[in-house]
Amino acid sequence: MDPRSEVLLRQPELFQGSLLLAGLPADDLFGRLPNAFGWCWHAGDQNALEARFEGRSHFGVNIPEREFDSAVVFLPKSKDLTDYILNAVAARLAGREVFLVGEKRSGIEGASKQLNPFGKPRKLDSARHCQLWQVTVANAPEVKSLESLAQTYELPLAEGPLKVISLPGVFSHGRLDRGSALLLEHLDKLPSGHLLDFGCGAGVLGAAVKRRYPHNQVTLLDVDAFAAASSRLTLAANGLEAEVLTGDGIDAAPMGLSAILSNPPFHVGVHTDYFATENLLRKAAKHLKNGGELRLVANSFLKYQPLIEEHLGICAIKAEGNGFRIYRAKRG
Repeated sequence: MDPRSEVLLRQPELFQGSLLLAGLPADDLFGRLPNAFGWCWHAGDQNALEARFEGRSHFGVNIPEREFDSAVVFLPKSKDLTDYILNAVAARLAGREVFLVGEKRSGIEGASKQLNPFGKPRKLDSARHCQLWQVTVANAPEVKSLESLAQTYELPLAEGPLKVISLPGVFSHGRLDRGSALLLEHLDKLPSGHLLDFGCGAGVLGAAVKRRYPHNQVTLLDVDAFAAASSRLTLAANGLEAEVLTGDGIDAAPMGLSAILSNPPFHVGVHTDYFATENLLRKAAKHLKNGGELRLVANSFLKYQPLIEEHLGICAIKAEGNGFRIYRAKRG
């Protein structure tokens, strides 16, 4: 059981009515709170919840269209995303209770101040290295559209400026990260066919590739619903068309790919997590056609080259700089 869920279950009498669990973990909390309904934006968690508790969780960037007596928000990974989720929840719960739960190392103490606009927050519990906060919504806010919280920036590419639309919670929100910047400089000589941007974030790589290789089929894939929404906005802002998917890692990707491009994540919130990337490296060959290429950028300290060579083939370092390396390998 996730420690945040354990903190909630220390006071189960607070959560007996119709309850929304926003950003909930994929544990057994539904089994202990039979009147709860989930709002999830992580495809892996959603798949796990749906397998065990079918029909009890909504996936997407918008709050479910149903009535609740109260809501628990599991502290999201960024302040901007926390603001959006709390606003969406509080706008629906005037005069009712909103709870915020999170780990201390994730910044729950500071995040509790984000409850101040809605009323007078109070700390209910502190255990399992987590805290539980509560506020009765005295000041219900106006609903903020997700698009109104987007940040836009332009990249001066050889094919012309590329407009990037970034939403709260998306990796490197509002700016280009150094790894993607390096990979953008080395998109030459990609094979024709079906190209995948794995872990697409705001859609920078996928949009740049679609503009540079307009006759190629391009798919963008991310585990996060906010990233997928950002990618769709980025594509639309540049007049580009490509497929955008949400799914739990490389297993959700199409087969028969000509190339996989990626600046893969290795953090989930404050936690280091290499599983998605290592799973990509182990299974890339399955999704690539013969002669298909993996082109990946990663921090130089991450020793991915041996894993790539074990599962795909000879791996070369195509470029490096600013603490990053681009690895390139082909399926033989």
